[in-house]
Amino acid sequence: MKKDAHFYALLAMARSVGIEKETAHKIAYASQFVDDAKINKITLADDNNGAILSGLKKDFGDSEKIINAATCHDYFIVNTFNYGAMINNTTAFHFVPGCDGESFVKKMRCKKESPIIMDILKAALKEGDPIKLGITLHAYADTFSHQGFSGILSKVNDVEELATSNKIKEDFDPWGFANKLFDQVKYVTKDKYLPAYGHGQVFSYPDMPYLDWKYCFDSSNDFSEEYKTTRISNKERFTEAFREIKKHLKTFLEKNPEYKDDSVAEVNENKFFSNLVLKEKTDDRIQNWKEFMINEELFEENDEFFYYDEHRWLEEAFQYFIPEDFNDRIVKEIYLEEDFLDSNWYKYYQGTQWYKKLFFESALDNDLVIPNDYVDITEIIREEK
Repeated sequence: MKKDAHFYALLAMARSVGIEKETAHKIAYASQFVDDAKINKITLADDNNGAILSGLKKDFGDSEKIINAATCHDYFIVNTFNYGAMINNTTAFHFVPGCDGESFVKKMRCKKESPIIMDILKAALKEGDPIKLGITLHAYADTFSHQGFSGILSKVNDVEELATSNKIKEDFDPWGFANKLFDQVKYVTKDKYLPAYGHGQVFSYPDMPYLDWKYCFDSSNDFSEEYKTTRISNKERFTEAFREIKKHLKTFLEKNPEYKDDSVAEVNENKFFSNLVLKEKTDDRIQNWKEFMINEELFEENDEFFYYDEHRWLEEAFQYFIPEDFNDRIVKEIYLEEDFLDSNWYKYYQGTQWYKKLFFESALDNDLVIPNDYVDITEIIREEK
């Protein structure tokens, strides 16, 4: 899914079930920030406030740096093609394993409402933390749209005969036929140039809410080329995902009535789901969501919690913020704001560490052993040997 679903549709749904504006924004912002949090390591200037550094050391045992902060993934940045990034980012937050099958690679295939994500969602609802819930709902939604693919380089992601009947150009295309031809060449030569990583070989097809498409995959247990065709309606997947998300948001509000806004009325479901699967470009879908929320009186146009700015939480948490300085996976000699430990960015970081620990624990509980830095599996490996 893209920003129109992970942020704007989730924001609209959270408001519609009665969650007050700021809390709804935190849930939706955390959900979308999972796709935008590219910084993985932050080294801190020595002369930061001592009390803040002490707080960091108390929470994570380190006052010199913040590590493992990234949650986004990218199919075309080569230095993210490493085990740590694939497991901690791509798999954990975007392709939660379904734990089905006999082999490790089969168990790693993403599955709708996998037992792992349901364990984490249950914990998030118990915690009552809007940011942790938003992080979890991103991964939960992606189990619907990314099902069948794996978050690691894997044979299960190698597909054939990709086709669609109703795709529109997502962005302005000044080169017309030339770019269309280039797309075809990319697919024909995919085995050479497109790694079998995530849904890279099917481009962004799983994330287009209106799309009908199909592909063939090897359904055998031993990858003996027993190809099977799967036909997909993204309308059905997106609609089912948000019907379930609505239930979980209502549960969250029932458990945390302090976040309730009695002045808001639940929107018409048919209108909501028509917006969700609108056959338009991403930017046009986003604009349509904005108009929808204003017309349904979920927000006013000048509301501070109506918009998404990927730098907002960073700017609140770090002094002397310059976007270009925070555009790499590693940033150095950073100064923290005085209220850093109470900032939304830090709460997001805490939430991701909480999430990853639960992710690897639940994987173990479901007989999927994934080597990682969060849960000690040494004894399990020793027993298997």
